[in-house]
Amino acid sequence: MENGNSSGDKSSLKPIRCKAAVSRKAGEPLVMEEIMVAPPQSHEVRIRIICTALCHSDITFWKLQVPPACFPRILGHEAIGVVESVGENVDEVVEGDTVLPTFMPDCGDCVDCKSPKSNLCSKFPFKVSPWMPRYENSSRFTDLNGNTLFHFLNVSSFSEYTVLDVANVVKIDSSIPPSRACLLSCGVSTGVGAAWKTAQVEQGSTVVIFGLGSIGLAVAEGARLCGASRIIGVDINAAKFEVGQKFGITEFVNSMTCENKRVSEVINEMTGGGADYCFECVGSSALVQEAYACCRKGWGKTITLGVDKPGSQICLNSSDVLHNGKTLMGSLFGGLKAKSHIPLLLKRYMSKELELDKFVTHEMKFEDINDAFQLLIDGKCIRCVLWMG
Repeated sequence: MENGNSSGDKSSLKPIRCKAAVSRKAGEPLVMEEIMVAPPQSHEVRIRIICTALCHSDITFWKLQVPPACFPRILGHEAIGVVESVGENVDEVVEGDTVLPTFMPDCGDCVDCKSPKSNLCSKFPFKVSPWMPRYENSSRFTDLNGNTLFHFLNVSSFSEYTVLDVANVVKIDSSIPPSRACLLSCGVSTGVGAAWKTAQVEQGSTVVIFGLGSIGLAVAEGARLCGASRIIGVDINAAKFEVGQKFGITEFVNSMTCENKRVSEVINEMTGGGADYCFECVGSSALVQEAYACCRKGWGKTITLGVDKPGSQICLNSSDVLHNGKTLMGSLFGGLKAKSHIPLLLKRYMSKELELDKFVTHEMKFEDINDAFQLLIDGKCIRCVLWMG
């Protein structure tokens, strides 16, 4: 690969030639090829990826054949890297800093970023765009034929080098193990944050989690940290209970063996009227309804984290909504403000409160990314970390 940062003069920055795993067609194996990564423009940062983890969102958009899917694209959004160069008007990171890229922008200037009530940046509203967030219709990637390669979730970490807006970069302590720190770039932050910031789970409360994939397990970890006394997992796979117990799951409901009862009925019976907090982590509008049906009237909260297919609708009985006084909330990136909350979670990891080690079940070489995809598709891993070498 070629280094494009020959001096401190930003005007002298050159494109970098490096390896990337390119998704050229929906559902087809990623193609390991050499690409060109352009220099960062104003307010942008070019980073060298140390390692990247796989997330189910990568699988979702790799398979997707309708908008917002687009190809060829460089997927990946959960990673850690080192700043290689910065564009003009970047002063919060410098060359050599260790950083986490995040799909959720945190500009620090808009009304939402300044408010403690929101993490939904209004300067750069969240969208699955193929472009750089500050420069519409602008990519920093091309293949060796000069053809444009599209970005993904503001990150595109399935490349040895990538370019991000500074609003999507969080500086962290370089002493933290990269394979653990990278998990807070997306998945673990999303789940832990949903319990901690979005739901604000209280000590001694009862929590139900629908779906014990990596996000559901991260919710369990967050609920454990918040002091929940009962954490009930719901899944179609009975083996998930044994896994979930390592993350704080205290009880389990196999939704395939509820006989003639709905899962919500079983949960209501187990909890004497419903749970204080229910989390839907699968991405199913029908499960959101089930979760809402088994959260307690008066103060129960249902938090949805899963991503359903485009256009899916959630149907609730209007009388039930009026009479039961429950809350239904969405949680994007766990309600966290990346630049202020990720460092707090990393401190909790370093103080041995937040347990990240148990999330990493596999570590592989970047070149083996298609094998890693298959592990995730087959449900044989929680988090697989890919090392760039």
